[in-house]
Amino acid sequence: MASLSRENLPAPAAWRRLRAIQSHLLPDGAGAGAGGGPDPDSRVQANAASGVLNERGYSVVLPEDLRTGKWNVYRSARSFFKLVSRFTDHPDIGTLHDNFGHAIETFRYCKYLGTRVCADGTVGEYKWMTYGEAGSAREAIGSGLCYHGLPQGVCVGLYFINRPEWLIVDHACSAYSYISVPLYDTLGPDAVKYVVNHAALQAIFCAPQTLNRLLSFLSEIPSVRLIVVVGGIDIHLPTLPPTSRVKLISYLKLLSQGRSNIQPCCPPKPENIATICYTSGTTGTPKGVVLTHGNLIANVAGYSETTTFFSSDIYLSYLPLAHIYERMNQILGAYYGVAVGFYQGDNMKLMDDLAALRPTIFCSVPRLYNRIYAGITNAVKSSGMLKERLFRVAFNSKKHAILTGRNPSPMWDRLVFNRIKEKLGGRVRFMVSGASPLSSDVADFLRVCFGCQVLEGYGMTETSCVISCMDEGDTLSGHVGSPNPACEIKLVDVPEMNYTSEDQPYPRGEICVRGPIVFQGYYNDEVQTREVIDDDSWLHTGDIGLWLPGGRLKIIDRKKNIFKLAQGEYIAPEKIENVYSKCKFISQCFVYGDSLNSCLVAVVAVDLEVLKEWAASQGIEYEALEQLCNDQRAREAVLAEMDDIGREAELQGFEYVKAVALVLEPFTEENGLLTPTFKIKRSQAKAHFAKVILDMYAELSTSDPSPQKVS
Repeated sequence: MASLSRENLPAPAAWRRLRAIQSHLLPDGAGAGAGGGPDPDSRVQANAASGVLNERGYSVVLPEDLRTGKWNVYRSARSFFKLVSRFTDHPDIGTLHDNFGHAIETFRYCKYLGTRVCADGTVGEYKWMTYGEAGSAREAIGSGLCYHGLPQGVCVGLYFINRPEWLIVDHACSAYSYISVPLYDTLGPDAVKYVVNHAALQAIFCAPQTLNRLLSFLSEIPSVRLIVVVGGIDIHLPTLPPTSRVKLISYLKLLSQGRSNIQPCCPPKPENIATICYTSGTTGTPKGVVLTHGNLIANVAGYSETTTFFSSDIYLSYLPLAHIYERMNQILGAYYGVAVGFYQGDNMKLMDDLAALRPTIFCSVPRLYNRIYAGITNAVKSSGMLKERLFRVAFNSKKHAILTGRNPSPMWDRLVFNRIKEKLGGRVRFMVSGASPLSSDVADFLRVCFGCQVLEGYGMTETSCVISCMDEGDTLSGHVGSPNPACEIKLVDVPEMNYTSEDQPYPRGEICVRGPIVFQGYYNDEVQTREVIDDDSWLHTGDIGLWLPGGRLKIIDRKKNIFKLAQGEYIAPEKIENVYSKCKFISQCFVYGDSLNSCLVAVVAVDLEVLKEWAASQGIEYEALEQLCNDQRAREAVLAEMDDIGREAELQGFEYVKAVALVLEPFTEENGLLTPTFKIKRSQAKAHFAKVILDMYAELSTSDPSPQKVS
């Protein structure tokens, strides 16, 4: 790096700040790589005050305020002087419209949107639309909205599952300066009604399956002027009363109307609102997160500094597009010209879609990765002693090679792992996990079995998605990487939980984020906005983190979901649930405790196949599955395995579950126990299982506690 010159600096304060930063960098040439050349990763010097040794230089520690001398703000080592807000190679891209325009210009004849579902509802091979064709459809849909009199700046709802039309409508909103408002297709009538009225939606794109919900309360959503049915045919659409203010048409008709009345695009500015994303939330009313075009471009541009896709890549879209995680993947994919194949719409047929599409990029959530892990390990255990031993030898050898930076022997892939790779199509080179913590064991397992990069990231809707992500080539699991180059992170003390930035060996505290990726506020809700963004523009996430060596962030707790047991111990149930998710009997787990009781209990939605196999091996007979779930021997077997897994994870004594109830019904969005991003709605689960919880505590109070004590 060239030395800093006082003449180029605007003020003495800025000079002192940059000189202080420069003092934490090694001089040019000091960080020579193994080959004698400069190694940019090694130019970041250790900062003793921070308690973190930045030996690989994933992050750089800066002072928040030079007057206090406290070095507590972390930035990516890739861009620590200035936060990223635009793509380095294309600084002219400032909006989503610019981004897709770049994609059309660069990848016009490349395949873009693919679907297996034919017009008659049958399923076949993937059929593709090119980037150029998608651009023409975007222009027609945007012109169609203009034809129906929608003015710039109004909100347009998207109320259907992932399919090509979703992205075309979203691109049309960006091109014609409309604000897109995604709605999860699983939202109930009350939540949909609230979002439609709160955002004053004037048009809604829906599917035939969600149309009936809208029509059931049409008189209660007065702002709506146009409903467009995706996948419907006009002659099959219901007829609205002649006095209705709402026009009901099919997507194909709107497309035709737009093509007959093409209007020029009305490009937005970076500071204009691109979308309002309503967080599903585990409690309370949905909050509308306001994100500008500049927010979204900054986030994706920062993420692109650490992760590279190619126009030859193929991506499977099945995570909800209403969630910011999938939206970000789509924006980044368009920038690189990635082909996007959509699932059929049924998660139970996802493996069939993977086999047909054979993607190279697979982004998912820990819940699915845990199921893949459990499925493979259970299959190995039941394959026989010789095959199980071969798998263990192959796994350990390949894992050791990966962790030591060597190339694993291709023999192990031929003998063992190629058949496993075929489960995801055989071509996946890149896996990403987000939305909740991924177990280190599961991450290492995926990396070995599928022979690809496995990266974990951390983010939230309020930060336009990515806050931090592992760097490519980082094989250490159990963390969420370094800061997105588009933001800076600090940890704030949480004294009531005994977390401080002075903790040794690692600083700990609430994760706070600042930079161009941070949202503009909650829509029409200044009070809740002020609760999360402080006077210095730091967004308080509510998550607890610590800094690992090298400047990597690790999520360890959740400030909002903690509760206290009767003896005063604080409990983070999500952490414990994540540990127990590795239990072979468990499909889903809800851990409960309160200040009136001294121990934890759990409600487990069981894996029925595993439970039935166990019962058969024990010679247990039963007439109905409910009877098996209530069998004391079954509950004891599940609890015993949970205890074993708790010991492996080194849970504290008070973090062990002391009683368990087995239920057949899974936690779903339909029964109100899960959010669309698969997080447990804790207050609803507490109410739903109130009697079960009371029964467990009653049983514990009448039994001898000593057998349940975990050493």
